[in-house]
Amino acid sequence: MMKVGITGSLASGKTTASKILSAGRGPLFSADEVVKKLYTKNNFKKAIVKKLNLKNSSNIKKLIKEKIKDDKSNILRLEKIIHPLVRKEMQKFIKKNIKKKFIFLEIPLLIESNLTNIFDIIFYIKAKKIIRLKRFKRKGGKKSIFNILNSKQLGDVKKARYCEHVIVNEKNIKILKKNLLDIFKRYE
Repeated sequence: MMKVGITGSLASGKTTASKILSAGRGPLFSADEVVKKLYTKNNFKKAIVKKLNLKNSSNIKKLIKEKIKDDKSNILRLEKIIHPLVRKEMQKFIKKNIKKKFIFLEIPLLIESNLTNIFDIIFYIKAKKIIRLKRFKRKGGKKSIFNILNSKQLGDVKKARYCEHVIVNEKNIKILKKNLLDIFKRYE
């Protein structure tokens, strides 16, 4: 089994790249999808309410964003709950798919979380900050939250050192797909 990691900066196009790479080649794990599912679980929401000292769990994501704006250290409190749960799901995914030729794992903080040793190949998807901010805002995000979350990530140069392939995603999806598949042909 070859474990393919896909990472990148905030709003760089990781999800799109992950779908392109995995299509017809193997199962895809998305850390973001795991987190989305966590937010539907009452036990998880209760833990967040307690850890961040929120008043309640209704509109929890909005309350979390406000807490993070007020105090950036709340991101660390949140990560202490989320990261172990995501890693547990990741391990289950790897075990479940052990007989597959390729498995793909999209993990935004792959390098920051010291997970590089798990992977056989890592693709780093990058784009200029101004482009990423536009993409983030297009999806309804606020510039202040973008800046806070972006500051939590390592810069392009540091991240690229840990990756076999760096893909610049600043044009269109057709170019992204061509660049990704041209590289991936080597492994098939």
